Amino acid sequence: MQLAGFHLRNNVFLAPMAGVTDRPFRQIAKRMGAGLAVSEMVTSNALLYATDKTRLRTDHRGEDGPVSVQIAGSDPAMMADAARHNRDHGADIIDINMGCPAKKVCNVAAGSALLRDEGLVARILEAVVAAVPDTPVTLKCRTGWDRDTRNAVRIARIAEGAGIRALALHGRTRADRYMGEAEYETIAEVRAHIAIPLIANGDIDSARKARRVLELTGADAVMIGRAAQGRPWIFAEVAHYLATGQELPAPTLEERRRICHGHVLDIHAFYGPDKGVRIARKHIGWYVQGIPGAHAFRQHMVLLDDRHAQLAAVDHFFRDPEAWLPRDARRDFAEELAA
Repeated sequence: MQLAGFHLRNNVFLAPMAGVTDRPFRQIAKRMGAGLAVSEMVTSNALLYATDKTRLRTDHRGEDGPVSVQIAGSDPAMMADAARHNRDHGADIIDINMGCPAKKVCNVAAGSALLRDEGLVARILEAVVAAVPDTPVTLKCRTGWDRDTRNAVRIARIAEGAGIRALALHGRTRADRYMGEAEYETIAEVRAHIAIPLIANGDIDSARKARRVLELTGADAVMIGRAAQGRPWIFAEVAHYLATGQELPAPTLEERRRICHGHVLDIHAFYGPDKGVRIARKHIGWYVQGIPGAHAFRQHMVLLDDRHAQLAAVDHFFRDPEAWLPRDARRDFAEELAA
């Protein structure tokens, strides 16, 4: 797929998620088949560039390209400076966040709060595009501020006119947050009004759902967020199904062990032994979700503060999850796992 001047392996992308899509997560998503992986948002406040959080979010050493970095803020000049800063530190694509519904972002009139001020949206987009003329700029937003003010079509037209090279649209308003079901009618309406690539986002959790969303919306690509947590192989599953119409078999426990083990190793290497162990816990929790014995394993995992013990526990669980079940439940393990 061609997007923003880059030839991508497919049209199945990883959505930016704060506190989730760090470099280790983006790398494993790409290894498992994602055509593009967008970073968690980076502040446009230059005073925070030297903080550990921002420093890690802008560390792209060894990352497979193209590197797409999402920036967040509400001041056009600061957003322009942030675009230049991230371009100079390895970003191949600058993505603008107008989709985050979090209160701490919206309370400073950034993220999806910007959708209430279409004039400010235009000024931000124009400023960022002008600041990095040789770097493609994309936009991620929602369908509107609330269900009574869905203005995604107008925002999309503003974006295209400002020189935005692609638009990712989440099928919820800011007021919806992550509640209820995503709606795709607005994405389809936007498709009818713009010519730039359109990426559909929201509740895409399987290969069949991805194809249905593409058919419903006419979008050029899909973007997967929460469904990839602990399931990075979903990108290969979706891409294969879209290309062939055939479903890949689910990964075995041993395959899941290898993927989880490698991801945790990357987390430890990126964050260091102490912080890495803490951050790895949530990812491990996602990897074991749905496997009988996972509840007892997670309770054990939170007690571990050593990276070697953490990796050993991961290997033990996937190789013998039955050991984590209550004794009287083990006889039903095979049936539960198959279900």
